[in-house]
Amino acid sequence: MKELKPAILMCLLFTLLCGGLYPAVVTGIAQTLFPEQANGSLIIDAGGQAVGSKLIGQPFSGPHYFWPRPSATAEFPYNPMASGGSNSGPSNPAFLTSVTERIGALRATGVVGPIPADLALASASGLDPHISLAAARLQIPRIALARNLSEEAVTSLVAIHTEGRQLGLLGEPRVNVLLLNRALDNP
Repeated sequence: MKELKPAILMCLLFTLLCGGLYPAVVTGIAQTLFPEQANGSLIIDAGGQAVGSKLIGQPFSGPHYFWPRPSATAEFPYNPMASGGSNSGPSNPAFLTSVTERIGALRATGVVGPIPADLALASASGLDPHISLAAARLQIPRIALARNLSEEAVTSLVAIHTEGRQLGLLGEPRVNVLLLNRALDNP
């Protein structure tokens, strides 16, 4: 009994500290310094409704939309509750079939030449909201034709929505598909 009382008190103390106080302090700091990010970087429409997040990819399949990087999440694409890659490698027949189907779908829209990897291969998380600049440029003719716009107008929108390298050093220039598609819908 002598050892049980301090053990229970330490358990309660650390539960309060680690399970209550610490999360409350971190949440308070995040809400104060970075409110948009702390609340999920949500994109709000004119009616005040959340239409998505800048951080999570959305499914777009119509010919008049930029297509995102394929999602590897099971059953429902871009499901953050099922985040994770397929873990299939190039020797897996299912992987080869899915990549072949994705490339075939792109070729069916009139795409010729090399296809950027991010349009054929799913990401590790299955939730990427961005595509490469090359992937966006490849889709410009299809979208211009489907929306009866000039390729120059669509190219200009892509340029406006191109994000540079993080901190000027990390990664490559990229385009957030949801933000770009919203700009196409709301000129």
